[in-house]
Amino acid sequence: MCGRFTLRAPASVVAEQFSVFEIEPWKARYNIAPSQPVAAVRLAAGRAKAMAGRELVWLRWGLIPSWASDPAIGNRLINARAETAAAKPAFRAAMRQRRCLVVADGFYEWQRAGKRKVPHLIRMRDDRPFGFAGLWEVWEGPDHSAIESCTLLTTEANDVVRPIHDRMPVIIAPSDYDRWLDPGVTRSEELISLLRPYPSDRMTACAVGALVNSPANDDPGCVEPLA
Repeated sequence: MCGRFTLRAPASVVAEQFSVFEIEPWKARYNIAPSQPVAAVRLAAGRAKAMAGRELVWLRWGLIPSWASDPAIGNRLINARAETAAAKPAFRAAMRQRRCLVVADGFYEWQRAGKRKVPHLIRMRDDRPFGFAGLWEVWEGPDHSAIESCTLLTTEANDVVRPIHDRMPVIIAPSDYDRWLDPGVTRSEELISLLRPYPSDRMTACAVGALVNSPANDDPGCVEPLA
């Protein structure tokens, strides 16, 4: 499960990484939590799969299926298992047609140490931003107001994450962005090779303090290595 992550990189760096432009600047985030807005890259409606067709949007973290009667269901659907998402009623339509890259540059997992859990920040060795494999959906309320929301796909942990947690979010390699976002790819069998643990040698992890335990804390202290 992935329940918190960071987006410290400025918009200019994300624009370069994901070939998306006309992005408004944002404030660095150190402790993004479920139900909050997250930056996601997807193909703009009616555009081709080329880089020029990408757009960055803000989605509510916690997928609300289009058929849901209560949007609160999204609070329980922040993650989807990559192994089963294509078959689950909440995710299968989005898996076929509405895939996105949720932008991050680190995520947290908690390692049990006796009676307590120690948070760890996991990121790329070069600290560059990356894209979680995400699914997005549109829910329309009784008053015809719409909420766009998303979930993160998870897979088995790689060698960096495994000592901390047995699952990790799926991270899509830049060379696979087009394939993941392409709505012309509709069969889960064509995507399965992308839904694997990210290479361990490109990642690193360190223990951080308890500040990150509360979503109310969102400042550089959350990512400070534990002394």
